[in-house]
Amino acid sequence: MQQRLSLITLAVEDLAVSRRFFEEGLGWTASSESQEGIAFYQLPGLALALYPRTALSRDIGAEIPAGAHSGVTLAWNGASEAEVDDAYARALAAGATPVVPPEKVFWGGYSSYVRTPDGHLLELAFNPFWTLAADGSLKLPG
Repeated sequence: MQQRLSLITLAVEDLAVSRRFFEEGLGWTASSESQEGIAFYQLPGLALALYPRTALSRDIGAEIPAGAHSGVTLAWNGASEAEVDDAYARALAAGATPVVPPEKVFWGGYSSYVRTPDGHLLELAFNPFWTLAADGSLKLPG
């Protein structure tokens, strides 16, 4: 099996609230593949889906408890500390809850965490050791 991820799906309580957070708050654009009941966002190399928790629970045949944290975090990497500060402010203005404010961290970068309106942890970070392409895709060293 080839090493890759194609789609990340987030279970959300209220699709309209989540779409407002990503689209109006963060300035993202939904794909034309979005339809009633699901929203897709094209990212460099993969896509993100927002899907109501009840529908995802039905699809997998198991309950997904509201507010449960699976230990998975999403990360958005910026090109500078200032870009992280701006992203953090935008996320809070869009309805995210602050978890860790932007700060220099032990590994040599600059990082913060917010909780999206649906409880998912989103890291907003600058890593001076990684390269971001013009399209925002991440290139790990080596």
